[in-house]
Amino acid sequence: MARPRSQGSRTDGAVEPRQLSPDAEEYLSFLVVERGRAPSSIASYRRDLLAYEEYLEWRGDGVATVDAATVRSYLAMLEASGLAASSRARSLAAIRGLHGFAHAERGVPRDPTVEVEGPRVPQGLPKALSEEEIGRLLGAVRGDDAKALRDRAVLELLYATGARISEVAGLDVRDLDLEARLVRLFGKGSKERIVPMGRPSVAAVREWLGPRGRPKLVGATRPRREDADALFVSSRGARLGRQAAWTIVRRHAVASGLADKVSPHVLRHSCATHMLDHGADIRVVQEMLGHASITTTQVYTRVSQEHLRRAYLAAHPRSSVSRRAPSGPRRGGAGAPP
Repeated sequence: MARPRSQGSRTDGAVEPRQLSPDAEEYLSFLVVERGRAPSSIASYRRDLLAYEEYLEWRGDGVATVDAATVRSYLAMLEASGLAASSRARSLAAIRGLHGFAHAERGVPRDPTVEVEGPRVPQGLPKALSEEEIGRLLGAVRGDDAKALRDRAVLELLYATGARISEVAGLDVRDLDLEARLVRLFGKGSKERIVPMGRPSVAAVREWLGPRGRPKLVGATRPRREDADALFVSSRGARLGRQAAWTIVRRHAVASGLADKVSPHVLRHSCATHMLDHGADIRVVQEMLGHASITTTQVYTRVSQEHLRRAYLAAHPRSSVSRRAPSGPRRGGAGAPP
């Protein structure tokens, strides 16, 4: 189903960018203020809602007049356009949020999305590095200059705590208790959790905070007030951003020959998988990763079980009917017992 792209126009002939409805803008403000959603999440929701409201305008509908059939029709159009199931599911999440907000806060009589079933998204297993590969990645940082000390501390902390890259980039020095080997992380929705650190990560952070590390980069320029307390900083003394932290991971993944296996969450996935492989309770892993639901963490048990299955198939002599039994004397043959 094709649809026209509606755009505003100005008297000088220039095209104005589309604007969200007041209800949608109010909803996004609610997500920022009340739910603490990250700017990247708000930007994604904004794009999804702009496209949805453009579709409603084309149909002559508004948020208050939409029914379930309209929402289903929009999702069908997205599917016909070739949009991946995961992207359609994200778009529906934004749409559900908008209609739920309009119903609860703006007096709209009903929420049409309660009758809409979302697209089925294939749930792939998180990619995790092996313990040997983790050793290669952590050992890929060479040198003892300030940047090397920072990079080593970033990698060690990501793997030790299972933190998201954005959580590590957002750390302040005061969020660490190196004596107790604890770090305070702020996850989605600014939810706080306290996570233990291993001795190697504590040692790496101590080196970074020592005279050869962070003071060298902070002292190079006068940092802005909002950057003065940042744990990790750039060569200009500014707080290390999420993208810069990911670049550090990527650079050392290339150096260790693991570039094709590394994603922004690979150290987080590896931390969870290795903990479960070594017998950690799933509830402990859930709390450490900051998952609101245990079902989110359970995907890692599938990874751990898959690791066990591969080890079994590789090692057990009767794991497959195609394997030949160990050679030995046959009944009645030479060397058989009487």
